[in-house]
Amino acid sequence: MWQRIKAFFSDSETIFFARLQAAAGIAAAVMTYVDPQVLAPVIPTAWFPLFLVANGIAMEYLRRRRATDL
Repeated sequence: MWQRIKAFFSDSETIFFARLQAAAGIAAAVMTYVDPQVLAPVIPTAWFPLFLVANGIAMEYLRRRRATDL
């Protein structure tokens, strides 16, 4: 089963993280469509910029990690 999961993501952490972000984005869009205040306790407004920076750093780390394996 683990081999099928790895094959689905083409053995790439970057692809996994991108698909995870897409799934989380879809879930967040659906929740905020129903009630915009649902995400307020999860990600406070003041923390959202920090979340975006941390997300970018994680994505860059994963991209560079795979690039050094070649």
